[in-house]
Amino acid sequence: MKTRIIQKQPRYFTDDERHQMINEFLSGRGSKQSIWRKYTGEPNEHGIILKWMRKLGYTTSGKVGITTIAVNNSIMSKKALTEQEFEKLQLEKRIVELEKQLKEAELKAIAFSTMVDIAEKEFKIPIRKKYNTKP
Repeated sequence: MKTRIIQKQPRYFTDDERHQMINEFLSGRGSKQSIWRKYTGEPNEHGIILKWMRKLGYTTSGKVGITTIAVNNSIMSKKALTEQEFEKLQLEKRIVELEKQLKEAELKAIAFSTMVDIAEKEFKIPIRKKYNTKP
């Protein structure tokens, strides 16, 4: 008689579903285990929600980031976040996103300026407008 090995099918969640599960955890509506059980039917989540939080920018090492949420599961499951704290976390996330966009815009400005400098030297023509001249 052959024994048959049953493999679990991998669970795939969209980013929206992941955000929903994380926000439910952060709002204090349940522990990671209970939320995982609710969405998957499996008893253990094996740290997957925490990995998603790191991947999606919910936790940081304490430098620049969205929040300094305690990684200690017992603290987070016992303490429910108030609406103001949750709003603060969302605003901090928005700040980080805007800072990333600002860095990218600054890099683009530097690249454009360098490109214009090279073109002016190579083709020996003025490209930039001179601001102190009268019309």
